[in-house]
Amino acid sequence: MKKLLFGANQILTCESRSQGYKTGSELKDIGLLSSHSIVIEDGFIKDIIPNNSITDFSSYEIIDVSGKIVLPGLIECHTHLAFAGNRSDEFKMKLDGVTYEEIASKGGGILKTVNSVRNSSVTDLFSLMKFRVNEFISQGVTSLEIKSGYGLNFENEIKQLHAIKLIDESFPIDIIPTFLGAHTFPSEFKENHQAYIEEITEEMIPYISKNKLAVFCDAFCEKTAFSADEVNKIFNTADNHGLKLRLHTEQFNIIGGIDAALKYNSASVDHLEVIDDDGIKKLSGREIVSVLFPGMSFFLNHQYAPARKLIDSNCIVALSTDYNPGSSNILNLHLVMQIAALKMKMSIEEIINSVTINAAKALLISDKVGSIEIGKQADFAVFETDNYADIIYNVGRNLNVMTIKNGEVIYKKN
Repeated sequence: MKKLLFGANQILTCESRSQGYKTGSELKDIGLLSSHSIVIEDGFIKDIIPNNSITDFSSYEIIDVSGKIVLPGLIECHTHLAFAGNRSDEFKMKLDGVTYEEIASKGGGILKTVNSVRNSSVTDLFSLMKFRVNEFISQGVTSLEIKSGYGLNFENEIKQLHAIKLIDESFPIDIIPTFLGAHTFPSEFKENHQAYIEEITEEMIPYISKNKLAVFCDAFCEKTAFSADEVNKIFNTADNHGLKLRLHTEQFNIIGGIDAALKYNSASVDHLEVIDDDGIKKLSGREIVSVLFPGMSFFLNHQYAPARKLIDSNCIVALSTDYNPGSSNILNLHLVMQIAALKMKMSIEEIINSVTINAAKALLISDKVGSIEIGKQADFAVFETDNYADIIYNVGRNLNVMTIKNGEVIYKKN
């Protein structure tokens, strides 16, 4: 039997007219519909129809969303949630004025989490991730990217990816795994970068590709991590092995990451807090998504990425939590959306498109999800309000009361 998502006060389609993303002034168009219902068949959107055209309700299984707001299922396109351990001590240090880079240079930061992950089993990591994934689902997230990057050797990077695979097999939402072996250099290779790069390119990437453990290969292009030349070597191997590419860049320093991303047609460039006008010009009009993290800037008291300049320059802008234990311990996509409005001067409509259709584009899945269009997966987030502005206005609150994946209700608030 067909299903009918019926009674919504507003439906925000975020449709992109088959382009798969939005830029510039298009970001302000959320495809607002009222007095409409959504027909679902076999997990896909069959039709979007006016309520007054429905003559026989008995032919449908009704999903009642009366008086609520319906959005496409939210897309969380950049997380590091496959971690173990705790870094609250470093948080205290930051409050005392120690910088993120200073902590990293003294062996803290990512390397502290690496030690915790290396001392954890696949089962340990799976158990830790379960709570975090459920938390995102309760917020209306129906597609979720998860990175490795806290193993930093063959055994432990593969362990993380196996744990992520178990999550994918255990949850109804789409899990997109990303290999981030090039997160930083492990302590044992601190003085021999070339040897670690060879381990990534000659051992990790071929194995990961052969066993289909990741969709993407990511890297961190930064003074405390990998140079642009080192990223080029890793990306060349990953590209040759069929992995799609993403890049952390321009977070603290500009060292050529944008050029590396463009050379290898990276799906996204993520961070961009310190991007300059030249970098923005290079991204303008390109099908490479600028993924921004207002929560990270908030958490570190770091400058915010120039969202307005990027949008006004026709760059594709997406938003994400960057959820991780060190620089963005924020497991709340709604809070990130709200910070983007208050601190990055993005409009509510721009923000909604940036966590739906444009975030889907960053994961190269906007042909399937990210908007409410006929033929796409029936993925929805349902909010307890009659006005979509309330989603951003209610700072720190989660108004999502129902998450629907492939036409099935997978979360419902009591």
